[in-house]
Formats: sequence, structure tokens, C-alpha cells
Amino acid sequence: MEPLLSALVAAPDSDSLLDRAFADAVERTGDNDEITTRLLDAAYEQFCRMGIRRSTMEEVARRAGVSRITAYRRFATKDALVEQVVRREFRRYFDQFLVDIVQAETVADRVVLGFVSALQAIRRNPLIGGLMSAEPELVIPSMISDGGRTQGTVQRFVAGQLRSEQHAGTISAGVDVELVAELWTRISSSFLITPSQIVDLDDDEQLRAIARQFLVPMLSQAE
Repeated sequence: MEPLLSALVAAPDSDSLLDRAFADAVERTGDNDEITTRLLDAAYEQFCRMGIRRSTMEEVARRAGVSRITAYRRFATKDALVEQVVRREFRRYFDQFLVDIVQAETVADRVVLGFVSALQAIRRNPLIGGLMSAEPELVIPSMISDGGRTQGTVQRFVAGQLRSEQHAGTISAGVDVELVAELWTRISSSFLITPSQIVDLDDDEQLRAIARQFLVPMLSQAE
């Protein structure tokens, strides 16, 4: 299994990287020690510059200013290093999302924020977005050929947010949150995987308008 693919997904009976990244954000998991942080920073820079496939542990160690042996003591394999780098990027997104979502005054605002920020966090991330452009063969299969586990993880997160809205009384109890989350996740994934000839994904205003016109009304079901 390619490193990015193995980093994003997990066996059906275990937490995926996305699950763990969100848990890190919610639980405010502490930072790594200095050497580990240096290696993660160096790996991020190396992967952004050269891509994952062409990067080696030796190059990461050299960029971090540590020995090859030290790098392998922290990360036994390149796959383990890739997983931690990608996990940290998703954790950074979740950290920011949890801050931003508090500022959204209505459920409609939260839907719009979630849709736009999720798309742009991935597309504009120098590592993940860059890989989708430069090495799509590493990223796209993880989204469409893993038995649905990656999309399933995102769907569960979205469904959990919608259930919280139901408990708060901001959306009807009659809304099928699992189905709505499934539809939203598939729409977002489609935009990420297949370039649109109609929607300009660099236009945040257009994305916000799409979310308000087509996604928000899915929460208007009657009981």
C-alpha cells in the first residue's frame, strides 16, 4: 500500500488517521518533543518540494539536522513518518475548524463554513493539495478505492456534527443526518476528485452560494 493511502485509511475495526487527527484536536493532545517536531517539519518541507514517493528518510534526517539513526528511532519506517505528517496537517485543519465554527451564528452559516473550509483546506494545503495535483495516483485511490473507508470517516464526522445540531434543536429531529452527511460528503469528494467545468473552486463566494442554495435546504425536512 502506498504511504499516503495507508496513512489516510485503516482497517474496518480500527480508527482511521482522520479519526485520530480529530480526536487530537478535540483533546488538545500535547506537542511532540523537539527532535520529533524537527523531523515532522523537515518531512513536510521535503514532501512538499519533492513529493512523497521521491523523498527518503535520509533526506528528511539531513534537512532536520539529525542523524539517519535518530530519524529511524523516532519513525521506524517511512510510512510511519508519512502518517504522522499527514495526521498533523489534518489536525491543524480540525484545530482551525473548531475555532471558526464557534463564530458561525446559525446552522446555515455552519453548513456553509464547513463546506467551503473543508474543500479549501485540502485544495490549498501545500502538502495534500499539492500531492493531489502532482501525485494524484497516491491520493485519488485513497478516496475511491478503499471500500469507502475514507469517505466513511468524513461522513461519520459530519453526521456527528448534525446530531449535535439536532440535540441543540437547531434542525428538525426528522432530518436523516446519516443520509444528509453521506450526500454532502460525496458532493465534496466529487469536487476534489474531478475538476469542474462550471464551478470555480477558487471562488469562495461561489462555493458559499452553492452551499446555501443546495446543501442548507437538505436540513429543512419535516418530521
